[in-house]
Amino acid sequence: MRYALLIYVEPRESTPEEDAEVMTAYNAFTSEAVEADVMRGGEALEDAKTATTVRVRNGQTLVTDGPFAETKEEFGGYYLVEAPNLDEAIKWAAKIPGALRGSIEVRPVWEIPGSGLDSDAEKAEQPVMAAG
Repeated sequence: MRYALLIYVEPRESTPEEDAEVMTAYNAFTSEAVEADVMRGGEALEDAKTATTVRVRNGQTLVTDGPFAETKEEFGGYYLVEAPNLDEAIKWAAKIPGALRGSIEVRPVWEIPGSGLDSDAEKAEQPVMAAG
């Protein structure tokens, strides 16, 4: 099953040296996930102040600068991992450097049968049709 590991951290001022240390830790985590063959995707996001929120109300599109909600923690990025169960996904989430000063939300990916977006494990279980 695929799990999204959603990274939330409280923004703070940092030095270039601190930023480099954090990036080194994230790169190490990413390398470990790739080497373990659990990594299925992921992205880091720009600061929440760069966000644009879109809502449609009564047929009108409303656009607001900034994030949807005012909170202390910002959604900073995510990893998409393949894990056999929630316990394994939690183990991976605990290794993400953002867990040290923020939180990691672990959420199963909704696998929609027949969508072509099934997990690798489910694809492996599907029969392969011979060309003919």
